[in-house]
Amino acid sequence: MSFVKFLISKTFFKQVALAIVAVVVLCFLMLWWLKGYTNHGDFETVPDLKGKSISVVQMELDDNNLVMQIQDSANFNPDYPKFSVIEQDPAAGAQVKENRKIYLTLNPSGYRKIEVPDLRERTFRQAKPNLEALEFRVGKITYEDNIGKDLVLKMYHKGKLLQRGDKLSKTSVIDLVLGNGKRPRN
Repeated sequence: MSFVKFLISKTFFKQVALAIVAVVVLCFLMLWWLKGYTNHGDFETVPDLKGKSISVVQMELDDNNLVMQIQDSANFNPDYPKFSVIEQDPAAGAQVKENRKIYLTLNPSGYRKIEVPDLRERTFRQAKPNLEALEFRVGKITYEDNIGKDLVLKMYHKGKLLQRGDKLSKTSVIDLVLGNGKRPRN
């Protein structure tokens, strides 16, 4: 039998038909299995976790069949309580599968400490932006007799004289003692 005669024979068409039926049945069975295995159409709604403590978050996620994954803490945000959630991914209200990891960013216990720059013998005009760039605040300004007008002589935090290498939390208030441009009296 030649190849061309085989391609137009009943046997060939029966084999092709059986192969098509087998593929359709196999696809149907695979889709049916996948639908059950992946819980197709079953979703959990992500709750809003911002501002809540870790223990409350854990209970809410357990109730919704979700898993908590804590990421590194971010910069301190004074609008949220310490050790509470300040960001979450996926966002609140998102539809996800059960046992999905919800990534959380926590609020640290406070501002991180930064080394106070040594600004003595610098002008107030140089010192103020330097402090503000490090997120410190300039507090009370007092003057002493010194020939250098507006020259930083001393720096204080809550009445304590600051020395080279001291560390303070961000947003700390630093009081400055400046020269008034008058010669000191002997």
